[in-house]
Order: sequence, then C-alpha cells, then structure tokens
Amino acid sequence: MSIPWHEFKALLAKRQRVLLTSHVRPDCDALGSELGMAGVLEALGKQVRIVNGQATPPNLAFIDPGRRIEVLGEVVTAKDLDDRELLIILDTSAWAQLGPMGEVVRGTAAFKAVVDHHVSQDELGAEPFKDTSSESTGRLVLEFAKYAQVPLTPAIATPLFAAMATDTGWFRFRSAGSVAYRAAAELIDAGADPAVIFSELYEQDTLARVRLRGLILCNVRNELEGRLAHTCVRLADFQETGALPSDTEDVINMLLAIRGTEVAVIFVEQQSGAFKISFRSRCSLDCNQLAARFGGGGHKAAAGAMIAGTYADVAAKVLDAVRGAMT
Repeated sequence: MSIPWHEFKALLAKRQRVLLTSHVRPDCDALGSELGMAGVLEALGKQVRIVNGQATPPNLAFIDPGRRIEVLGEVVTAKDLDDRELLIILDTSAWAQLGPMGEVVRGTAAFKAVVDHHVSQDELGAEPFKDTSSESTGRLVLEFAKYAQVPLTPAIATPLFAAMATDTGWFRFRSAGSVAYRAAAELIDAGADPAVIFSELYEQDTLARVRLRGLILCNVRNELEGRLAHTCVRLADFQETGALPSDTEDVINMLLAIRGTEVAVIFVEQQSGAFKISFRSRCSLDCNQLAARFGGGGHKAAAGAMIAGTYADVAAKVLDAVRGAMT
C-alpha cells in the first residue's frame, strides 16, 4: 500500500509553519515519528513545532534530548498555535487518542494531514497518508525522507529506529519483515546506535516499575486451556509501588511469552475511573475488530480501547467478547 508522497510534498510546498502532534500516552512510535518528521521538515526549510496532549513518559525522555516536544496546557496554549499553516497528525487516526489536542485539531484553520499505519480511523477532516501494511509510522517517515532526498542524520535516524524497534518488539513480531530490517540497516548506517537505544529502552527500569510488573504478573490468569491470558492493574497498584501509568508499557507482551498463550488482555485502571484495555493476538483473532466493539481500534495483532465502568463489569464484558471470538 504505497503512500503518494508526491501529494504530501505538494502540501508542504504551499506551507511554511507546521505543527506535529500524536496520541496521548505517547509511545516511541509516536514520539520517534514526530521527532524524525521534524528533522526532515526542517531540512526542507520548514518551521516546525511538536505539541502533544500529554507529556513524554520519563522512561522515554531519552528520545528527545533537546526537549523540543511541548505539552498543551503547560507552557503552550491553543492560541499559540493559531499561526500554523499545516497540522500533521502522526501515528493515530482516532479522535479519542488525541486527548486535549483534539480541540486544537477541531478548531485550527490549518490544513490537516494524517501519517499513520493503523487500520482503524475516524473522520478527522484531514488528508490521509496511510499504509496499514507498515509495521510502524516511523518507517513511513523514513520513506518520506528518502522520497524528499533529505540526508539522514543521527538526530533523524535515532528516533526513527526507536520507533520501528518498539513497534516490532525489537524486530521479533511478525510485522517485522525484510523491508523493516533493510530500513533498520539504513538508520544504523545513518548513525542510530541499537545498543544505546536498547539500553535506554529496556535497561533503565526504576525499582517502582519492576515492582509494578511483579504485581501485574501475580495477577495473571489463564483460560481456555491456556490459550487466553489476562491480567489487571488497579490504581492501588500504582500507589503501592510508586510506579507511573507509563510503566505498564509492553507488559502485555510478557503474557504472550507464556507457553500456549494465543491471546493476551490487560486492564489498566485510569484516574478517570475508566479502564484502558490492550489486546494482543498471535492467532487468527483480529484485535482491531475486537477493540472496535468497544470504541477502540489498532491492528489485527495489537489494539486497544477505553471503557468506563467498574472492573467487574468491564472485565466480564471484555472477556466474554474475547472468549466468544476465540471459540
């Protein structure tokens, strides 16, 4: 599914001041795509700001050494962004995932575009540049850089490598095909250092994060002869360990490491009282379709949703749907 980059470049040719944003609870693909795209656009002579609805998680702060990613409502206001001529939304096509930036997207007079690799999408009033066959949005940014003949620098290559590496589970997921490996090699040649990036991502855990993972793993339950594994994280668990909500990132993949597991589900309680649900599959079950039943979305092998209600009600509803989809 090739993206018409000539059309994307044509949009840029008419506009100088660009705003980049992505989803709340930003991960490395969101952050890395923003930073990589900023570097590419600045090489093309554009004036770029990156503003998100939520702050970069502390464990991912290494990806933005210049601290150029701003947070709406902290220092920057929506009014401060009125001068932007082009708004590019990266790594999401869903209103619910934009959080506070959703109001900026709705109210801006800027032309809007989406660069994304997710299957699910809402009507954002934006020109879509999507490739759902890509394992990450980061690789799509690399594609554009190459199309635009922008030389890759370490400052561009490093966040894009982190984006690709995390969305592929360090290149171990089925989504990481030969195209991803060749792209990764290009980024390494351009200055990305896999050993340093891996250390920053996976060897900098806080004691609180390790303790939270212990509680999460203690809560694991399996069903359907071990084919389904699920767990939960309650607000009390964060309080007990001192961990942050971002410390739940990637824990669900540990459930898939249990022999015989085909589908994994994790429920994470939010301060709002709702539950963030993450689905993972390594069988025929379509996580995107499952998440869509609860107002969410994502990919076939990985998706998520946000559901309000008590844990008992939410878990019963979601797990009944998962069991039904697996039988």
